[in-house]
Amino acid sequence: MILPLFRRSRRDRSINRLYGAIVAQARLPAFYADFGVPDTVEGRLDMIMLHAALLLRRLQEVPELEALGQEVFDRFCQDMDDNLREMGVGDLAVPRQMQRIAGAFYGRAAAYGAALDTLDAVGLVDALRRNIYSDEPAAEEPVRRLAAYVQAAVVHVRRQDSTALSAGLVSFPDPPAAAGAATAP
Repeated sequence: MILPLFRRSRRDRSINRLYGAIVAQARLPAFYADFGVPDTVEGRLDMIMLHAALLLRRLQEVPELEALGQEVFDRFCQDMDDNLREMGVGDLAVPRQMQRIAGAFYGRAAAYGAALDTLDAVGLVDALRRNIYSDEPAAEEPVRRLAAYVQAAVVHVRRQDSTALSAGLVSFPDPPAAAGAATAP
């Protein structure tokens, strides 16, 4: 009778670890200093959505991890809801804002996924420019470096063991190193 409680607790720890890794990676100063991602609420949200999309893409590749992927997405939604409320968004406006955030996430995940599925480097650069750098004119090089990082991150996350992922253990590559390695001749 008590064993299911421990299983749920272990599952919750895995979900929180995976989501924590997404947020920690998205907060790395290199994205804002070296890649020119706007250091704004929107820019940080875009980086969380990007890393969530990368991890969820990997979790969907393994049938046993699909449910975990949904739970990580649910955790993302709960975190966004909590953040909106902390920022003073009223109770009546939160559902509308959450609908906007979910739509933005699915749109970005689809755009990034389409470019990654077809190995379309130009399409990935365009999707990143449109979604992450939309409010500011972005220099070409930072967008290309971010695209190189994303491509390296897909490979890096794909190489991780499904058992480790199930336990909540995931890592992402170092942004400058990944971007440099992916663009090196």
